[in-house]
Amino acid sequence: MLSASGRGSKRLENVYRQLTATLAIGSGSECQARLSPSQHQAKAFMHSEAGATDADTQTQAPPKRPRLSQQSVYICGVARTPLGSFMGGLSELSATELGAIAIKAAVQRAGVPAAAVGEVYMGNVCSAGLGQAPARQASLRAGLPLHVDCTTVNKVCSSGMKAMMLGAQSIMLGARQVVVAGGMESMSNIPHYAPGMRAGTRLGHSQLLDGMLHDGLWDATHDIHMGECAEMCAERLGISREAQDAHAVESAERAQRATAEGLAAWEVAPVEVAAKGGGKRVVKEDEAISKMNPDKLRKLKPFFRPQDGTVTAGNASPISDGAAAVVLASGAAVRQYGLPVLGRILGFGDAAVDPRDFPTAPSQAIPAALEHAGVAKRDVEYWEVNEAFSVVDLANRQLLGLDPQRVNVFGGAVAIGHPIGASGCRLIVTLLNVLRCKHARLGVAAICNGGGGASAMVIEQVDSVAAEHC
Repeated sequence: MLSASGRGSKRLENVYRQLTATLAIGSGSECQARLSPSQHQAKAFMHSEAGATDADTQTQAPPKRPRLSQQSVYICGVARTPLGSFMGGLSELSATELGAIAIKAAVQRAGVPAAAVGEVYMGNVCSAGLGQAPARQASLRAGLPLHVDCTTVNKVCSSGMKAMMLGAQSIMLGARQVVVAGGMESMSNIPHYAPGMRAGTRLGHSQLLDGMLHDGLWDATHDIHMGECAEMCAERLGISREAQDAHAVESAERAQRATAEGLAAWEVAPVEVAAKGGGKRVVKEDEAISKMNPDKLRKLKPFFRPQDGTVTAGNASPISDGAAAVVLASGAAVRQYGLPVLGRILGFGDAAVDPRDFPTAPSQAIPAALEHAGVAKRDVEYWEVNEAFSVVDLANRQLLGLDPQRVNVFGGAVAIGHPIGASGCRLIVTLLNVLRCKHARLGVAAICNGGGGASAMVIEQVDSVAAEHC
């Protein structure tokens, strides 16, 4: 952002002068009422910019967020693929193929006619090599009609949840009645890049860049791995290696229990893949949860700070492949098509902090979402906080005062995996499952993302669409 002497502020200053001359802006409420929202923002910006430095403007408090529209958005069908290990059972499938499986299953479970779907939003982070319009590819592979408009969303790890937000906003505005939203990622198939090859290399060696690392897991602002950001967070908040390892074990035990008791199966759309030696086999469960060994976990060396670090391959989320999707609908569409209702989106919010502090960004996105929804934190019964690293969940529990027994009760990403473009939607699918199994009403899901951001969503479980909800 430019300082007050920069071109951006000069332009806004001219705009403000024109506004004051045209509207004769004074301090009276009548004059103030004549300003549009954008004009109010311009005026506020000019007042706040006076004498401000670049650093000052970057650390100012964000503007108060408006309440959401009262038009309800319902979740009528959900599905996710099992999460495959890196180069594991799902690695033969592209992100768009995985996305198509999730979309098709969610639409079938909702029982909505494919022709009723008006729009598709799908999150995807590393799109290189996938071809044009990944969301469109997934939509068509899933059998949705040609008329369905599609948009691919990239908000790094929050992409799948941001896709849901955009879909919900489309319904709130009355632009669509039925929207499919979700996310997809095949981290096993993210290519390596050969920078400079287009111009040619006359002499010497060339270097390949790992697309997954470069575009998915590396903080471009500070030029450090996101794991180093996790180390900084652990150091700042005093979260020990022992606490992170204990969290990883607990997450795995919860995920294993949910799988063994058949609870996780409600979320999963089985995936058929090639079997060794020919034929086909069906993947029904997350591949990573069977690999947890507590004894080996505690012996792993720190990955990012070999000498004194706390973050290891065991208390970080595994690199994974997978997809998730939901069917969103207005109350009118629910009634028209007789759709089942799994939940209602009450509100959502985003937040942004210094990119190095991305692990704690959910602690700001969650209050924003609660404010949008008009819900008090004390009324939330269950929480899903994405476990990009164990320290992320531990840090946000600490900052927000969350009850550990009500956070990620079916296990989290450290146990089952984190396909970065899909996890935001996967959290919502799991949260709905938790609310269903626990006979609870209110839940919140939150996820941090690279670049210093986070997204959060407030969900209400509803059994039917009451008249006042439509």
